[in-house]
Formats: sequence, structure tokens, C-alpha cells
Amino acid sequence: MARTVAIGVQDFEKLMEQGSFYVDKTDFIREWWESGDEVTLITRPRRFGKTLNMSMLECFFSNKFAGKSEIFEGLNVWEHEEMRSLQGSFPVIFMTFASVKDNNFPDAVKRIRSQLESLYDRLGFLHEWKEESDISELIQRLSGLLYKRDGKKVIILLDEYDTPLSEAYVFGFYDEMVQFMRPFFNCAFKTNPYLDRAVMTGITRVSRESLFSDMNNLKVVSTTTPKYETAFGFTEEEVFAALDEQGYTDKEQVKRWYDGFIFGRETDIYNPWSITNYLDNNGILDTYWANTSSNSLAGKLIREGDVQIKQDMEDLLSGKSIKTEMDEQIVFGELKGSVGAVWSLLTATGYLKVVEHSRLRDYELTLTNLEVKEMFRNLVAGWFKGEGDSYNRFIKAMISGNLKEMNIYMNRILTHTFSYFDTGGNEPERFYHGFVLGLLSDLASSDSSFSLRSNRESGYGRYDVMLIPKDAAKDKGIILEFKVYEPDEEANLEETVQAALKQIEEKNYEAELVAAGVPADRIYKYGFAFEGKRVLIK
Repeated sequence: MARTVAIGVQDFEKLMEQGSFYVDKTDFIREWWESGDEVTLITRPRRFGKTLNMSMLECFFSNKFAGKSEIFEGLNVWEHEEMRSLQGSFPVIFMTFASVKDNNFPDAVKRIRSQLESLYDRLGFLHEWKEESDISELIQRLSGLLYKRDGKKVIILLDEYDTPLSEAYVFGFYDEMVQFMRPFFNCAFKTNPYLDRAVMTGITRVSRESLFSDMNNLKVVSTTTPKYETAFGFTEEEVFAALDEQGYTDKEQVKRWYDGFIFGRETDIYNPWSITNYLDNNGILDTYWANTSSNSLAGKLIREGDVQIKQDMEDLLSGKSIKTEMDEQIVFGELKGSVGAVWSLLTATGYLKVVEHSRLRDYELTLTNLEVKEMFRNLVAGWFKGEGDSYNRFIKAMISGNLKEMNIYMNRILTHTFSYFDTGGNEPERFYHGFVLGLLSDLASSDSSFSLRSNRESGYGRYDVMLIPKDAAKDKGIILEFKVYEPDEEANLEETVQAALKQIEEKNYEAELVAAGVPADRIYKYGFAFEGKRVLIK
């Protein structure tokens, strides 16, 4: 009989007691314990079972679960006799920073202090709470109280340690939060004499230099580390067994949509949130994981990134891979100035996967799977589709040569959308280039009639954007060239757009289209002249 699939249950005890669908990950308890590491930081994408596994660790080790061994009977960890004696034998401090999503520093600190007060209350020490205490010392102090009461050093479990940091970056108080968190972590995990072991989980691996500079006892397990590869997410064997249990047979489509995460060096992992939602929704394929948050940081990085980021995203959406240098340690302060830092964050958050890792910092990356691809296509297209069906009219107008409709739409979208975008500083032409690439994102899809290319060599130079028809005998080829109005060089937008058209002819950009078999009379050449929120297309 198929087990009931319960969505969003992150309490391990509750999940076991109600007999819901569960993929056994309890061997992670043994594997972690036998590692002997004092402080372990594990990074995995969101919704990959981090909170449930931390709840599982609490249920196994915490003395408040002493005498409740039935929770684990029949599971993998209970097969190891040496582990059974450890169940319910430690004082455990378990807290999460998942809700620390405030948009200013004082409120974030206030929320953390409130959570610590609740922790003291939950563990029976509210009478020891002192409102004026230094917040960085509160976990160490609580550890001492537990040690005095129970006679054993504590296990500390901190879930989503990086949420306050990523939110602080989005809202502009990252440096303040780092200065606050550094002594907090040092006091709890480095200089705490009452600590036996600890586990922290999060999405990103924040750089040791910025946050963990004093912690030489930290073992970092990232998505590329060959440790605990199968403890978070589902293996293909586990997924196919679940499909069989629930009576679903479309395994190839499930693989195409939800497979593709690679942990360790080569362990293939499926998205557990998407799989459980697929099972719960009668086998309907959809973007379950991609829709669980606003994706605000990912969208912000791509939208405000330079042309190189937008060109790389164009390649990724068309099914290609990109090669980049990156560091798995996230330095939030570098995100605005480093392409590699952006790809590093998107890899850590699960949107990209590592195809090849040839040297210390050299990576080849692709979009993880079809679900992620659909999420990004919707994200990018959403920036430009606030005008009802006028977006589709613009694409049709461009393909048919309707200049009037193109100009109407483009001027409207510039007026309504530019407030969301970084204008590119001293390189406005690169910004407009990236803007139009985003606008044409749907034409990068595999089912489009065109191949979308940008900034490539053809003839005697590099064109800005080119649409190459997959059926040269049927469809038109299109060349787009962008110019920003310069008062010292042109009198008005009309002269600017003529300069763009002249460049297309002089540089013979149509050479690539002609070589692809497109007749010269079926090649449309468009000049775009930009000035702030105004554009003229000819």
C-alpha cells in the first residue's frame, strides 16, 4: 500500500509517527558521528531536506527523546548496534535562522535575540535569561547551563545559518550583519568549552575570511565535497522506487525535469521537493521547486549584471554550457563586480550544476534541469511582459518588419521597466544590449524557430544581436545594432540610428546569415538608437 505523501512536514518525529512517505536518510547520523568532526558546515540548495535532517539529528541525540527509540526502529541507523546506545543521550541546542528575513539591521538583531529567549524557555532556563546580556555569549552560556544540569557537553544544531546574511545583502546592511555574526559564531562554536559537536546548515558557503576567520575547527561540506553526497536529496534508485510505490511510470520525463543536481564528485541527485510534490499532485510535471520562493537574489544578480552575464545566460537558456573561474566561497561584497561570484552563488543555490571541474577554480556549468530552465525563462520574460500581449506583438512586428509597432512597444517598455534595472554605469550601450537580450529571451528556447546570438564575429566586425532562422528557406534573418546617442557625435536620435544602420552595412554583418543560406532580400537590419528611456528604431 502506498504511503501518504505529506508536503512541508519538517518535524522528523511527526513524520515517523504519522507513517508518511519518507526516504530513509538516517545513515547520515552514523556517517556524521563517525567522522569525528567538531563543527560541520553543510551547504545544500533550499528545500533539499536540511531542516528535516537537523530535526532527525535532534530526535536521535537529544535527551528529551530518551526512551523514544521506536522512532528509529526499522531504519538504517538502527542496524548499527554501536549507534543505539547514543540515542537520547545528549543535551541538544537546536535553533534556526530561517525567519530572520528583516529588511533592516536592528530588527534582524531583535529577532535573533527573541529566538534565543524562546530557546532558553524551551530548554527550561527562562529564569536565567538576562535581557541585557551580550548576544554573542548567549549560546555559550546556555551550553554551560545544560552541561551543569545534565553532566554532558552539548550538541549544537543551527539550521539556515546564512539566511540573515543573504537578506542583509539584499537590503543593504551586509557589513553590519557580518560584524555582528562573527563573534556570535566564534563564541558558540570555537571558544565554547561546553561544546561536544555541532552542525550548521545553509545554502551558501560564506567565505571563511569574512565570517569564520577564527574557526580552525570548521569542516565545510559543500555540494562538490565528496561527503554526505546522498544524505540530502534523492538518488535515482530512491526516486524510481517511490514512483513504483505510488504507481507512476513516466520515469524519463521525471528525470528530465527534476534530475541533474550533482553532489560530491559525480553523485547524481534528484530534487526532493519537486519529487514529493509530483507524487502529491497525481504525477503532474510542474515547476514546484522553482516556485517556492521569489528568487529575488537570483533575479537581481542577472538583471543588474553586465552584458557578459546576460550573454552567458542566453547560452545557458539555449542549452549550452559556460566556462568560468569561480570560488565556492561566497563573498557577497564581490557579487556586483565579479561574474565568477555571481555564477558561484547560482551554483550554490542549485540553479547551475558543475559539468566539469578541471582545476582549482575552473568550472564548466549548465542549467541544472528543465525545471530550472523554465524558471529562468519565466523570470526573464516576466520583466518585459507587463503590457498584456504587446510583448508578443513586438516579436511579431520585428519578424514582419512593422517599425511602427516596434517603436510603440519599445518606448512603452523602456518607460515602465527601466526603474528595475541598473543602467550599467559608464557603459550604457552594454546595458541596452543586455536589456534587449533579456527581451528576446523566449527566442533562445529550443522550440523557437530562431537561434539567438549576440556579440559574435561576422563580416568585418562584431554584431550586437542576430536571429538566425533554423529554416533558412522559410524564415527571415534579423540583425540588431545598438547605438547610444552622443551629443558630441550626432545631432539627434535620427543621426544615431542611421549610424547604427551604416555600421551594419560597412561591417558586412549579414555574412553569417548569407553563409547560413538566408537570401539577402530576406535579411532585416534594424538600428536601435537609445537616449535614456527613449528609443528610435529604423
